[in-house]
Amino acid sequence: MNATTTQGLLGPADLRRLAQALGVSPTKSLGQNFVVDANTVRRIARTAGLDSTDVVLEVGPGLGSLTLALLDAAAAVVAVEVDPALAAALPATVAERRPDAAGRLRVLAQDALTLTALDDPQPTALVANLPYNVSVPVLLTALERFPTLRHGLVMVQAEVAERLAAGPGEPAYGVPSVKAAWWASVRRAGAVPRSVFWPVPNVDSGLVAFSRREPPASAAGREAVFRCVDAAFAQRRKTLRAALAGLAGSPDAAERALRAAGVDPRTRGEQLGVGQFALLADELAGSLERGRG
Repeated sequence: MNATTTQGLLGPADLRRLAQALGVSPTKSLGQNFVVDANTVRRIARTAGLDSTDVVLEVGPGLGSLTLALLDAAAAVVAVEVDPALAAALPATVAERRPDAAGRLRVLAQDALTLTALDDPQPTALVANLPYNVSVPVLLTALERFPTLRHGLVMVQAEVAERLAAGPGEPAYGVPSVKAAWWASVRRAGAVPRSVFWPVPNVDSGLVAFSRREPPASAAGREAVFRCVDAAFAQRRKTLRAALAGLAGSPDAAERALRAAGVDPRTRGEQLGVGQFALLADELAGSLERGRG
């Protein structure tokens, strides 16, 4: 027996046989690219920094290659799979490959974007090979809805990884960067070659690690801050004075709010960190309140 079989992980031949038995072929519309390399799933589980107390939320487990590695590293795994055939097959795969871990797996046949609550124990880590077409919404939604998530590691398209981890002033910095930073400290955690996937994607992949932190203080609240962020980046070449005119009521009102927040009105959105956006949203909210009063 080879090392992969001994440890219960799935190799390329295992995954293809399993897919054939299920009558499953990867679906582009669901963003399905299955990881077929056991060393890669071991690396993801290791880099995620899991311990024996972690309850992992895995989105898009597919055929279960990463799920098996996560069960080796954590107390339990909650796998959320939108494809009903894959969701139905996953418990049997785990029971066959790792019968000792089968009782520590919960599978939900559901779209992760519609998931609003989970039974206890609550998840403490998000580790997933996220479908590329919904990776940013899934990550941000999970951080919003499950405050028990303390840390995590997600595999996404390389370009998305750059955006999520970018800081103010960097070329990739934008809306995903700021919104992710509201919830967590985010960093790049390595590259993943195309060759470990089936089918082989036409884009590169990357790992992104995060650690939750307290969001910036804001009287206006997250939704107001995010509206400010969206407006600031809607037309990147505009100065903030022009970009925020709609939110503020006029360019002059936007300028007053910007100056009150200590921001040069000629600045563009890519120069501001999440804390500055929070201050700016508060000033805009105060300005509108005064205007109504």
